[in-house]
Amino acid sequence: MLLSLDTRDVGRVTIVRCQGRIVAGSESESLRTHVASLLEDRRAILLHLGEVGFIDSSGLGTMVRALASTRQARGDLKLCNVPEHVRKVLDMTRLSGVFDLHESEETALAAFYRPAGRAEAPVSTGRSVLCLDSNIDVLAYLRELLRRAGYEVQTTDRLSDARLLMRVAHFDLLLLGPDKIASPEALQTFENACAKLPVVELGSEFSTSHAGEAGADLLAKIEARLNSKLS
Repeated sequence: MLLSLDTRDVGRVTIVRCQGRIVAGSESESLRTHVASLLEDRRAILLHLGEVGFIDSSGLGTMVRALASTRQARGDLKLCNVPEHVRKVLDMTRLSGVFDLHESEETALAAFYRPAGRAEAPVSTGRSVLCLDSNIDVLAYLRELLRRAGYEVQTTDRLSDARLLMRVAHFDLLLLGPDKIASPEALQTFENACAKLPVVELGSEFSTSHAGEAGADLLAKIEARLNSKLS
């Protein structure tokens, strides 16, 4: 089912009722574009997710980017009527602490009129991860997923910038997406640069997989790879 977005204003809050799937492609793009258009003159956005059937990794990344864009515009974005299967995704990826979740439109609307509390910071692992992927939504998802798991995270969608970051900063692990578009010489130089760095590769299916399962599996792989380095 294509994603439909039904929007109405309630006081100073704009409620966007989402129906369908928030997944890679036109669905994620429509949500991102819609939120961007709302931010031209509005600052309080509420996503009603009661009729959302599925969210993949790219879709969750789109929601993270929408939250970041809203806060950069000095506004806020909240979620309400989150279905159990979507809540499980947020719990599995530890992003339930990133979004402000509410049981109903009424409780969410009331929250917009209360002073915001300070979010609890995740416990740091002391480990640093560099993420390289061509999908901007996936990178947004990875940033929040890994930060909530206690990792320091740097991301880029360019191989040349990844090489630059590796020269100026220390990383304990490289998270590598499937699309490495570069000349053979550049690829060889990059591979030489990260020869001693533990690498976890993202499969091409990661962006369209169930966000919760993909995130939990990835965190387990990262932990296993880092632990094997120590042993």
